[in-house]
Amino acid sequence: MKRTIQHSLFALLIVFSTTACVIQKNPVSGSNRAFGYSWNQEKEIGREADSEISAQYGLYENEEVEEYVIAVGEKVLAESHMRRPDTESQFRETEFFFRVLDSPVINAFALPGGYVYMTRGLMVHLNNEAQFAVVMGHEIGHVAARHASQRALRQTIGQLAVVGGAVLGQEVLGLPGGTLLNLSSQAAQLLFLSYSRDAERESDGLGVEYSAMNGYVSAEGAAFFTSLKRISNQNQQSIPSFLSSHPDPGEREATIPELARVWQERGYEQTILNEDQYMSVINGMMYGENPREGFEREGVFYHPDLEFQFNIPSGWSLVNQPSQVVLLGPGEEAVSIMRIDSESSSPQQSVQRVLDSEEIEVNEQGPVTGSSASYAATATASLEDGTTVKLYIRALTFGERVYLFLSYTEQSRFDNYMEPFRQIPSSFERLTDPQILATQPVRIRVFRAQRSGPFSTFLPENLPMEIQPIDIAILNQVEIDEMIQEGEWIKMPVQD
Repeated sequence: MKRTIQHSLFALLIVFSTTACVIQKNPVSGSNRAFGYSWNQEKEIGREADSEISAQYGLYENEEVEEYVIAVGEKVLAESHMRRPDTESQFRETEFFFRVLDSPVINAFALPGGYVYMTRGLMVHLNNEAQFAVVMGHEIGHVAARHASQRALRQTIGQLAVVGGAVLGQEVLGLPGGTLLNLSSQAAQLLFLSYSRDAERESDGLGVEYSAMNGYVSAEGAAFFTSLKRISNQNQQSIPSFLSSHPDPGEREATIPELARVWQERGYEQTILNEDQYMSVINGMMYGENPREGFEREGVFYHPDLEFQFNIPSGWSLVNQPSQVVLLGPGEEAVSIMRIDSESSSPQQSVQRVLDSEEIEVNEQGPVTGSSASYAATATASLEDGTTVKLYIRALTFGERVYLFLSYTEQSRFDNYMEPFRQIPSSFERLTDPQILATQPVRIRVFRAQRSGPFSTFLPENLPMEIQPIDIAILNQVEIDEMIQEGEWIKMPVQD
């Protein structure tokens, strides 16, 4: 079960403790300033959140890719402020961790204390190691400048302070009903505190600095932001309002070559692209959503690996995550969350585990009529903001697993949504269609052009999974009618 928010950016949730002012060094500036957390606290925050992020979104399991990302990460890190002789030992001795997340979303971000993440979606949209190094340096820059701790000093949301270190920005998934962290672990509101424009610009500069000092052609980093601008234009929208605190990709497209020129004038020769090696690493990498882990088609959610399907109510949207599937009603006024309950041995036990929460008042419960392997309940809960929500909780047995459906909306709207709340689990059944069961993911195949010609002439007649020609052009950082010379690399999504 994987996340399927199209044209969105990556979301992450970090639970912070109450902040306090701490005066410490900034490794980048070398001066003392106020931070929301001590460096040891930042490392602990990152360590605790790392396992949550890896479990929630999944790591891309490919040893060659993993080793490559770590090697480039360490190379860029070695030239950063975190490893310079005049930097305090507590920073120099901090171990960094570099991960590739199994997500099609084009993004990279960093957690406080040395945790850096790249998505496979980002990696396939880059054309060489120089571009990758600039992005890597940008994220290391967020950690080195302690931007998360600076931001946490200025803004805290109750017990939640949520920090996004994305190259482009963050998104808000508007789950209604306030935070449900105290209600159950299945549903949590995703909130973000974005970095300021100045912080993003500083990290852009650090990304260029660290890559240029390694000899990479750091001006290549601009091509990535060109791609982001094209993706935004393709969606027929400007940068969304929730990214308003971030520099526009067009601005960054122009400033990165200027920053690279500064370092060249300082004597740093920038000649390394490592295009061939990078293409070798991403060859065979998954592109887009992995249909084996669930996909939507014509109002039905199919999961080939787990061999089940269920209907999606008309007008509802779907968010597919590794640990759960979230259905959002029209206007996001209602939510239905499905997950595997590995801690319960029966549907009744699964439902009861939810009802046992102190915040929940049970209305009714019992076996579902006509189904010996299903149990349901209704209940109400009062949230901290005074809102009262009503829940429909249902669990069922399929194979050797127990599946739990937790559906809720504000109490005043519950009657309007009771029918879809019931229909979703009632439509759950075994997937038997052999073609859907055999669906395979789309993967990137890289090859050198055997002739010269317009890019459009290299496209196959039939493209998989509703991929459009413009998507492949953006993937290759070219225009549809751009001339490709013999010997140039081409990335093509293919599906077996």
